[in-house]
Amino acid sequence: MLLQEFNKVSKPWSVDRSTILNELDTSQEAGLTAAEAERRLSIAGYNRIESGKKVSPLMILVNQFISPFVLLLAIAAGLSFFFQEWLDGIAIIAVIVINAVIGFLMEFQAERSMEALKKLTTVPARVLRDGTLGAISSEELVPGDILFVEGGDMVTADARLISSAQLQSDESALTGESLPVEKQTGQLLETVPLAERDNMLYKGTFVTKGNGFAVVVRTGMATELGTVARMVQQAQQSATPLEKKIQKLSKNLLWITVGLLVAIFTAGILNGKDFVQMLETSIALAVAAIPEGLPIVSTLALAFGMLRMARHQVIVKKLSSVETLGGTNVICTDKTGTLTQNKIEAAYIEFKEGSSRIEVDVAGCVIRFKDNDQLPHYPAYAHLHQIAALCNTATYQYDATSAKESGDPLEVGLLKMVYCSPVKPDEYQRTFSKINEVPFSSDTKIMATLHHKDSDYYVAAKGAVEELLSCCSSVLEGSDVVALTEERKTTWLSNAEKHAQSGLRMLAFAFRSADAEEEDFLHHLTLVGVVGFLDPPRPEVRAAIQECRSAGIKVVMITGDHPATAKNIAMQLGLAEESDEVVHGNSMMPYDQLTPEDKQKWLQSPVFARVSPEHKLDLVTLFQANKMVVGMTGDGVNDAPALKKADIGIAMGQRGTQVAQDVADMVLKDDAFSSIVLAIKQGRVIFDNIRKFVIYLLSCNLSELLIIATASILNLHFQLFPLQILFINLVTDVLPALALGVTEAPAHIMQRKPYSAGTLIIDKKRWTAIFAYSTVISITTIGAVLTSHEWLHKQEGWNGELCNNMLFYTLIFSQILHVFNMSFEKGVAFYKSEVFRNRYVWYAVLGCIVIALLSYFVVPLRKVLEVSIYGWQDWSIVIVFSFLSLIINQALKRSRWII
Repeated sequence: MLLQEFNKVSKPWSVDRSTILNELDTSQEAGLTAAEAERRLSIAGYNRIESGKKVSPLMILVNQFISPFVLLLAIAAGLSFFFQEWLDGIAIIAVIVINAVIGFLMEFQAERSMEALKKLTTVPARVLRDGTLGAISSEELVPGDILFVEGGDMVTADARLISSAQLQSDESALTGESLPVEKQTGQLLETVPLAERDNMLYKGTFVTKGNGFAVVVRTGMATELGTVARMVQQAQQSATPLEKKIQKLSKNLLWITVGLLVAIFTAGILNGKDFVQMLETSIALAVAAIPEGLPIVSTLALAFGMLRMARHQVIVKKLSSVETLGGTNVICTDKTGTLTQNKIEAAYIEFKEGSSRIEVDVAGCVIRFKDNDQLPHYPAYAHLHQIAALCNTATYQYDATSAKESGDPLEVGLLKMVYCSPVKPDEYQRTFSKINEVPFSSDTKIMATLHHKDSDYYVAAKGAVEELLSCCSSVLEGSDVVALTEERKTTWLSNAEKHAQSGLRMLAFAFRSADAEEEDFLHHLTLVGVVGFLDPPRPEVRAAIQECRSAGIKVVMITGDHPATAKNIAMQLGLAEESDEVVHGNSMMPYDQLTPEDKQKWLQSPVFARVSPEHKLDLVTLFQANKMVVGMTGDGVNDAPALKKADIGIAMGQRGTQVAQDVADMVLKDDAFSSIVLAIKQGRVIFDNIRKFVIYLLSCNLSELLIIATASILNLHFQLFPLQILFINLVTDVLPALALGVTEAPAHIMQRKPYSAGTLIIDKKRWTAIFAYSTVISITTIGAVLTSHEWLHKQEGWNGELCNNMLFYTLIFSQILHVFNMSFEKGVAFYKSEVFRNRYVWYAVLGCIVIALLSYFVVPLRKVLEVSIYGWQDWSIVIVFSFLSLIINQALKRSRWII
């Protein structure tokens, strides 16, 4: 933490160079003395980013055991051990351990977001100390150090420029600005936003061109990067909707179970039953009420979804985040590198004869002219390509497997444009040898080169439109060179300004032929035309956004880029209309100061520009406060706090910074926005499947509960034992439920609106279905026992063991067949349903039948479960009544009484 003596100027960009040097008591020529630097280091501390609190592997493991389900299972296990029901207790503990191990293995990851931020500082820095320029560890930088940077360097502290030579820096990771920022040393207004402070250098950004000296004003956590780091540490990741829903379901089941236990135990005692017997019955009830398979099935279903997404280049880091995608109803997306390609390309071209939007396709080696196919035939078009290739210091090479580029991104974009013409850049450069150059500078804003070909000389120039026009005396119209009058200049300038306001960066191009070599050749040029540059949209994004809209998902662009640029891209992608207003970061108040009108404006606007990390965080908070499930995409350091705060943070895998990837819940390996749509579809499928197997598990378990309660209250001669219930739950529940968890998506799943964040896994309509299903299963199961007694064994009297076995196997086969009731598509025939067509369901059914038969034919297992049936007539009754439960439930579904 910087002390007040190093923090006198709160806005260093708003004061002149001499003032900032005086305030920090340092010298531009000599810097600090070694002794003074050491003193300041002891006060200000090391120039490093502090790590947030890490989650240890032990805590990750401990968290697997913190849930109402696990608590209920633990209570049941404890009661089992208390009454020396060792097998029951061990089986329940096994369920808890298996679920914890699966969750731990799938979610095991270190909290490395702050470590990634620290890596940004582990580079040397060149500073003036005692009048000598030397290299020191960047961690030893202190306020007042005179820092030297040049092209290729990483900036290691926040610093105010005091001298600059054609200095440019890439600040996209911090601000979202797609173009390199040209730096200057002049004084700025206090209100200038971060992305426009062109007299400042910021920690964690890169110098792309030129060099300069700057005085360090902030280090460590006081830097803009440190501010982002602190927000990442403080941003609280909300529990995912699935976690909240399962927690609520668990609590409901807990209270329902406790209520039933108390009621039945009390009724038994009042009826004069033995106290110990009623406690054992209560254990059986607890085991029956708890769907032991639910934690395991939920975990494995989510893990399967993770693996399926991984095959489509989507890496999900947290299990519960898989389902969150399905409920996402707003996606806040960064522009640069997410919606766009993070490459500068020529997007607009204009000559005297006409203008056109263009698309550069290097792979296809072609330029597509959207508005005017005749433009390539004009002489000005060939001249412009020649100028672009000659007045250029970048390099670009392309083959079928790779592309190599270096230099200013804008100049690389020019070479790509030329590459797609009949004459390649290197052919121009071989034909015209360069003999002199006027380099680009922030003062002139023009670059010009002088070339020699045979006995002729050729001047090629490019630069800002207004500045280059002042060097031109003529303009190329067709094949003729005509005088460039003031009226013509005004027309060219107004056209360029109009396109600049739409977000294009405009450059003018001019040439002149000469008979002899000249020292001063930047005059009497002939204007050829202008080119507008833009970071082009990713080609697949427009269709992905349209699919999001059809799925009821709002897409919002949040960028640090220029408002006009943001709106231009948004309109190209169909994200915004001409009439839509862009919300500027300067007009955005802190969240706690927003008026209802401001909130409504934010909620409705599709584009936010010149926003800071704080603004992104506030916007995510506002959406969440309005009960929206927020997905946030981003790739920069500036996106990290909002990525962590969002319900589902989505980072780019190729262009994304390590910081963004570490705090996100999901990483797109291919950086494709369209992959988000695929992930949302998978998330919706998983939620629907979770509903299927939760309904299946609860209706099966409730049927067991009803059977035990009925047998206990009516004092019947048969009852299920706790170990038998565990056997049923762990075998007949888990396998069919897992099969339901991988059911394919119905065709219409992306044509419906997402469920709201408050949508319960089990709502009133589904609770009704669960009670109906379980009642039918219970009645048919008890009916099988009574039928067996009345038709086959009445003369023998009540045989408690036989009745128990009939109850046991009828319930097993009824629950196995019950899986086919879990299709909820309207108007679909039974044999055409997604469940009936799911081959995994059939595998599960066959597997369960085999295991059930093994419990009869394997003698040790049969003895443990205390089962045996005496003849084929009893087996026939089991099978008939099992199918009867399926038929009755199907009839209820077809009559629309239940879902």
